[in-house]
Amino acid sequence: MTHVLILFFATFSAAFMATVPPGLLNMNAAKVSVEKGKLNGVIFSLGVSSTIMVQAYIAVYISKFLHRNPEVVDVLFKIAVAVFAFFAIYFFMMAKRNKKQTIKEVNLSKKNSFFKGVLLAALNLLTIPYYSGLNAMWNEAGWIKFEAKDITTFVVAAGAGTFSVLYLYTFYFDKLETKSDRFSKNSNYILSALMFLLLIITLIRIMYR
Repeated sequence: MTHVLILFFATFSAAFMATVPPGLLNMNAAKVSVEKGKLNGVIFSLGVSSTIMVQAYIAVYISKFLHRNPEVVDVLFKIAVAVFAFFAIYFFMMAKRNKKQTIKEVNLSKKNSFFKGVLLAALNLLTIPYYSGLNAMWNEAGWIKFEAKDITTFVVAAGAGTFSVLYLYTFYFDKLETKSDRFSKNSNYILSALMFLLLIITLIRIMYR
């Protein structure tokens, strides 16, 4: 039971931190909330989170397949290294740019906020490799065992972490907006440091396999 709690907290935290920096999904959650009301903002957030859960589920089975084929385990770690290195550089460059974020206009139907969230989340192709890399780390740490209970915990935590951030943007964007530059810069530096730490841990595990 302890490892399930650790798995949930670790995955929730990773999903939360990955969604914090102002971007397409959270800024559109705020946009929907402003234009159509907070309830629609929540519905949009549920659509995004549902897609994230599906993507996290796919990521688990990608990791599971690689893990059960010893000849490609090294590939799994190399993928994790590449993913963490990419995100470490990406978030660091975003922090250095410190460009003020604006709400982007998205030409999608406004009739259904839920499916708008689903479609926008599906456009984010980095989600699956991100969660595949995380899953590889959690598996090596012994936090996930590719059992139904663990997989469900991982998927639900990924969705819950994402939804928590979108919920905050939906209800508190007006307060966050006044501090958006500092907020964006600091959160991106934190994420860059986190990805760098995961990169180092993965490299150490590769060296001592």
